Amino acid sequence: MKLTWFGHSAFRVEIADTIILLDPFFTGNPSFPSDVETASRGVTHIVLTHGHSDHVGDTVQIAQKTGAKVVTNADLCSWLGSKGLEKLDPMNTGGTTDQGAFTVTLVNALHSAAVLEDGVSQSLGHSNGVIIKAPGEKTLYHMGDTDIFGDMALIDEIHGPKIGLVPIGDRFTMGGKVAALACKRFFDFETILPCHYASFVPYIAATADEFVTAMGADAGKVKVLKPGDTISV
Repeated sequence: MKLTWFGHSAFRVEIADTIILLDPFFTGNPSFPSDVETASRGVTHIVLTHGHSDHVGDTVQIAQKTGAKVVTNADLCSWLGSKGLEKLDPMNTGGTTDQGAFTVTLVNALHSAAVLEDGVSQSLGHSNGVIIKAPGEKTLYHMGDTDIFGDMALIDEIHGPKIGLVPIGDRFTMGGKVAALACKRFFDFETILPCHYASFVPYIAATADEFVTAMGADAGKVKVLKPGDTISV
């Protein structure tokens, strides 16, 4: 599995002949290092954690151009359908869908999920974390935007993720110290990629330093990427 971080919470996941974009917020992302066409080249699926604009991002444009299937919660799928998308796979918290080369499970996250249209806030279902499993690959957990919560222990018990994409930026998600506590108390990650920081500074953290320090003896599990970096896991 190859992972590329595009800044904020946007990732590209490559599994054999399958290419997944997670939360492809490219346009308007101040830390996005590439261009949309390059970042989305060959994409087969888009998986979204929730409906905020800094996570839905360029989903509509990318899906229309590439034909990629969009997988996310049912309410957000309905909204995306109203924007003209047809290749949608709706689901909800606790459910699993089989995408052929991999499965997607939506799990809880503590956050909100809405879009502002014509001055009115419209709910787009729950905010979620995403579990991705593929034969022969380590299980990946994109936490989405979230605070720590005790049922993370159940997520680990049920799914056993080894790769964690963890928000650390504070203000809108966990900060570095709390994110480190979540990783150490509830999970047995082998690889941790911090995200949701270094984009909208000073509103969120500029670096991953606090998180890495708080990980203590487990700091070696943390891979601090620069936007555009790719890692094989």
